Amino acid sequence: MADAKVIPFDDDRSRSCGSSRSARRRTAGSGSRGQGPVAASVVGTAAVSALPGQQDASLPPEEPQRTGPHPEGAGRGHWDRRIAGGLAFLRRRVTGEYEVDEFGYDKELTDQVLMSALRPLYEKYFRVEVKGIENIPSDGGALIVSNHSGTLPLDGLMLQVAVHDNHPAGRHLRLLAADLVFVLPVVNELARKAGHTLACAEDAERLLRRGEVVGVMPEGFKGIGKPFGERYKLQRFGRGGFVSTALRAGVPIVPCSIVGAEEIYPMIGNSKTLARLLGFPYFPITPTFPWLGPLGAVPLPTKWTIQFGEPISTSGYPVEAAEDPMLMFNLTDQVREQIQHTLYKLLVQRRSVFF
Repeated sequence: MADAKVIPFDDDRSRSCGSSRSARRRTAGSGSRGQGPVAASVVGTAAVSALPGQQDASLPPEEPQRTGPHPEGAGRGHWDRRIAGGLAFLRRRVTGEYEVDEFGYDKELTDQVLMSALRPLYEKYFRVEVKGIENIPSDGGALIVSNHSGTLPLDGLMLQVAVHDNHPAGRHLRLLAADLVFVLPVVNELARKAGHTLACAEDAERLLRRGEVVGVMPEGFKGIGKPFGERYKLQRFGRGGFVSTALRAGVPIVPCSIVGAEEIYPMIGNSKTLARLLGFPYFPITPTFPWLGPLGAVPLPTKWTIQFGEPISTSGYPVEAAEDPMLMFNLTDQVREQIQHTLYKLLVQRRSVFF
């Protein structure tokens, strides 16, 4: 994929999005889409272990379930179908018979590989509990606004799985990510294939008008890199750029509160010198990192709760409301207060950080 112009969606700065969409547009049959034999083998292997319900339409029809004295035959047929599905997936990746949208979103790869890789972390490690999923509409655009924490942005990934796996319509969350994500090798490609894009007002509005569920974490690095002593205290939300985008697109704003992410990497220090050398917004020091080396990068197995609040409708406002700074401030403050109040309520209700 050609390099995309990187323009952050920062409420404190007035910038416009790049229009070089053709540079990152990828269609079926383009040579730039191939993953190469090594990467394709890895993807194919992961696809073999994907959920059994995800079967390619090109495969032969399922064998009828055997009820005779040889149940092992049914097991063999089940695994044969999974292997055949994985090989068919691999063939499509090698030959380029798959599609991505103009943002680079690869639905097949996301569903069969990326989600399958994140699901054990979501279900078994963090044991995420989801509340209020019915507040996300079944169709049409919606903007989910969430708190941000955890030193590393695992909360965004868990939020993506939560929406997809719990919503009755199986909706996909398209996150607006910081510009740093799209300059890191490998991470850049994976983020785009998972459906995420730059935190840019133009891109966000286009996705919302197409009826997508878009997620934004307005705290940005201020939230994810705050010290452990300030956990669950929301940082500034900026000047309300996300509210303006929702008003222009005419979609509801769904506040979201995440409890559990703050404790996965308790940040007790910040090496600003190393951060400047590496070009990072902060360099975290935790009780385990960097003292234990790679082991220090393993997150603590905290118990998570994700709650989606009552949606805030924007359909009753006129078009020019998106330019009203007072309205922006009031709606931004309303969303922030709702998220903060829900965080406090969830903290009071939880029994333990780990259980």
